[in-house]
Amino acid sequence: MATREQVTDLKEKMAEERTALIAAARSLSPEDALRVPVDAEGEEQWTALEQLAHLWEMERSYDAWVRAALEEDGVSLQGVAGEPVEIPIEKANGHTIDEMLRALEVDRAYTFGLIDGLALEAFDRKAVSPMFGPLTVLQYLRSFYRHDRQHAAQIQGRKSDYQPNFKGSEPNQRQMRLEKVAREAMGS
Repeated sequence: MATREQVTDLKEKMAEERTALIAAARSLSPEDALRVPVDAEGEEQWTALEQLAHLWEMERSYDAWVRAALEEDGVSLQGVAGEPVEIPIEKANGHTIDEMLRALEVDRAYTFGLIDGLALEAFDRKAVSPMFGPLTVLQYLRSFYRHDRQHAAQIQGRKSDYQPNFKGSEPNQRQMRLEKVAREAMGS
């Protein structure tokens, strides 16, 4: 069973990595926030603003995955998604770093409230993700700080020391987004 020390460690790491992410984002000029790294691939091709929008979207997805596991131990996460954000990746470049960071702050407060409301045994409940396989609630929650660390590095223009452990190969989320936008444009 998860321990109180593990939950404390989780929250400390979430706060630490979010602080580093915020510092990286705040260090950028408005021009740098729109720059795409040279020779980048996949998510690394996103601007810093798009990276922040992606983190916001994933915050809501991780929260939805945790809530699904709390409702049904062992649930499949196929089709489980978080609530849409007000500024999706495709519109992020029209906004400021401060706007994006404020949105992340509000949703992170929700996440900490969710964590604080969990009994220790709830952290051991599981959900099965098509991308990651079966994970416990604690493992999904650890994804928050690891994901922040990954994108803070990308915002700083360096390779992250953390890479997600996908089942199979990593999906190109940037390409998937471009294809989705193209399909939506053709349907309208």
